Amino acid sequence: MTTAPPGPVAKTGDVPAPRMTKRQINEALTGLMMGIFVSILASTVVANALPRVISDLGGGQSVYTWVVTAELLAMTATVPLWGKLADLYNQKLLIQASLGLFVAGSLLAGFAPNPEVLIASRVVQGIGAGGLTALVQVVMAAIIPPRELGRYSGIFGAVFATGTVAGPLIGGLLVDTDWLGWRWTFYFGVPFALLAIFLLQKTLRLPTIGRQVKVDYLGAFLIMAGVSTLLIWVTLAGNNFEWLSAWTAGLVTGGLALIALALVVEARVAEPIIPLGIFRSRTVSLATLGSLLVGVAMFGSTVFLSQYFQLSLGKSPTEAGLLSLPMIFGLMISSTIAGAMITKTGKWKMYLVAGAIIMIAGLGLLSTIGADTSLWVLGAEMAVLGIGVGLLMQNLVLAAQNDVPAHELGAATSVISFFRSLGGSVGVSVLGAILANRVTANMEDALGPAAAAAPGGGGHSAVPDLSTLPPQLVTVIQNAYGDAIGDLFLVAVPFAVLTLLTVIFIKEVPLKTTSGLDRLAEEGNTTPAPPSMTH
Repeated sequence: MTTAPPGPVAKTGDVPAPRMTKRQINEALTGLMMGIFVSILASTVVANALPRVISDLGGGQSVYTWVVTAELLAMTATVPLWGKLADLYNQKLLIQASLGLFVAGSLLAGFAPNPEVLIASRVVQGIGAGGLTALVQVVMAAIIPPRELGRYSGIFGAVFATGTVAGPLIGGLLVDTDWLGWRWTFYFGVPFALLAIFLLQKTLRLPTIGRQVKVDYLGAFLIMAGVSTLLIWVTLAGNNFEWLSAWTAGLVTGGLALIALALVVEARVAEPIIPLGIFRSRTVSLATLGSLLVGVAMFGSTVFLSQYFQLSLGKSPTEAGLLSLPMIFGLMISSTIAGAMITKTGKWKMYLVAGAIIMIAGLGLLSTIGADTSLWVLGAEMAVLGIGVGLLMQNLVLAAQNDVPAHELGAATSVISFFRSLGGSVGVSVLGAILANRVTANMEDALGPAAAAAPGGGGHSAVPDLSTLPPQLVTVIQNAYGDAIGDLFLVAVPFAVLTLLTVIFIKEVPLKTTSGLDRLAEEGNTTPAPPSMTH
């Protein structure tokens, strides 16, 4: 029998930390769900406002992409550090700190006088969102057994869908209300974040984790620097410099060198940010790869739907929010039903395979959209994609959490979230560059290079304001964006196919019936609660 490595010790003074009752768990989940709701709002509430925001601040297509990418990049780069801190320190305090950063970033974004300040504020929001992305699922795994997590993961998916539904709708209404405007899309999430902090303070009861170890800040820095360098490259390449250029060589070489150094550090330190040993598990490795591919395919393509609704279909921000409902309802319904069935039967792999197949179908159907696509057809195609994603996302996390020791739950959960966010960041950056080039090419084909490049021609880097353009040019721009955004979904299809191949090879194992805290106790890493404390 092997001995578990030294782990955290749960302490509340000198008294063993009691387990949470079912009622306490449900109360704590309210705060946790509010936290993830705020994290979703950080991106979705501004989605339909961004064309207006960028136009008012005088930005172009590259700024549009950066406003989205900056948050994704910051969230992606910091998730591993948050996950490791969750294995070492007070998770309740860490979640509240994440929400505090979100509040600070939101206020800064609301007062932004120019694109540069707006992008900086999105970085702060992203750091906070990185904490919430990692910590909410870590805490859920700590207090809920994997067999029961299916049901709660369904609730998590429903909250995710609700935040995604409410965000664009609220954002559109705020933008279309003259006495409020787009700045309130950033202010809106602040009271929700403050409420989440209050709820977590009142309801969440976890043992204080005490470990006499040093956090691997050097490894964390190298990981964040390497990933950020590569993401900056894929964001700027094709716009600010050519893909094959000295800038590309320098950024790629620098990014890969930093990541190589990070791997060397991670292999040698006692407490690595990403324990490389977890990749000995085939389930964790494949779930990680699957999450990366889902991020590229889904997040990379759907983030540009708001531009499609407004610039190709000519809809208002509020109408754009309503048009997103079919995809969100598909995600919400599929994740909720699948979660309940997983808890009932204990079987989970079939939902991963079905989700990947349905996601391929959804992306393939959406690759046919254009400026003249029927709204009924568009809604049906978006619903198909939402159903596929709802079956995939949370169940990849569940599979990984079920396959690692309890003292590595934080690291494993953050790794899955990290690579999903990384895929989303890469997808947004690369597909954003493809979109800009395709729109320019479409405009040049319709108007000629000189007319397309002229101010107001629609083919330059600025996001056009359709209300200021003549009807003939509006039609050309709508067709250009419709065809270009349809092409993005076609580019995403191969990544969805790779996702299917990945999940097919994940081996289904029975879901554990004890919570992370109980498993931690069994591993000898914490003091078990007295039997009388459990319900």
